[in-house]
Amino acid sequence: MIDFVRDKLTGVKKTRFDSRRSQLFTDIHCHCLPGLDDGPVTMTESLDLCRGMAEEGIAKVVATPHQLGRYDGRNEAEKVRQAVCNLNESLKKSHTPLEVVPGGEVRVDERLCQLLNADKILTLADGGKYILLELPYHIFINIEPLLEELVSMGIESIIAHPEKNAALVAQSKTLRRWLEKSAHLQITAASLVGDFGPTIQKAAWNLLNAGWVSLIATDAHDLNGRQPRMRDAFNLICMKLGKGLAHLLCIENPSRVIKGQELRPVSVCNQKGAQR
Repeated sequence: MIDFVRDKLTGVKKTRFDSRRSQLFTDIHCHCLPGLDDGPVTMTESLDLCRGMAEEGIAKVVATPHQLGRYDGRNEAEKVRQAVCNLNESLKKSHTPLEVVPGGEVRVDERLCQLLNADKILTLADGGKYILLELPYHIFINIEPLLEELVSMGIESIIAHPEKNAALVAQSKTLRRWLEKSAHLQITAASLVGDFGPTIQKAAWNLLNAGWVSLIATDAHDLNGRQPRMRDAFNLICMKLGKGLAHLLCIENPSRVIKGQELRPVSVCNQKGAQR
């Protein structure tokens, strides 16, 4: 009753999200900026996606429009920063409890480090600590030299959705070497729940069960075919591998990325069955 009276007096609009904030997620991979890539086309569509993410329990998201590859020269750093600023203003006006920070999903490229130095492409949360790398889907490229060059710049690489790359999944020894070179793996929440079919779902769970995955993210594009699915993935990990691991992958490590902190190591054996 007191809250109701206070809201009436101050003109603050209550939202339906307020009662669902007990478990807040951080999402490090999302295509939520309007008109930049294959995500939302309009600001209205962008706000719809952001509301859906808030209802998932996501409180903070890194906007990661595609950079390089087929978007080479289109989504440079300053353009993304401005788009993030515009979206945050619209989110505040619509009373949507979600904060967006800038980043990019960067296609691997021999010019990558040069473009970073020129402020053309973005690290996650614009923090200079982590970069989200996208590999070609149907061929295998050994990016170990790039990983080493990035480490020399103080940047650790996060490999986006490796479960979708059959050529990469087949290269388990090489993938292990990448992890030893300070790379990290990010699995898409929708992969874990089967939205992309049983083959990708199996690959995602195999990587997770091996203890090689450091982060879960949505890679959301819309509320139809590429929806967030974070809460469903979190619940599945809780059920199969324990709440401790689910919290680490969906909440703690993603938050550490945004804060520029070292990621906590993952051990499925230590987490399984814990805190159920």
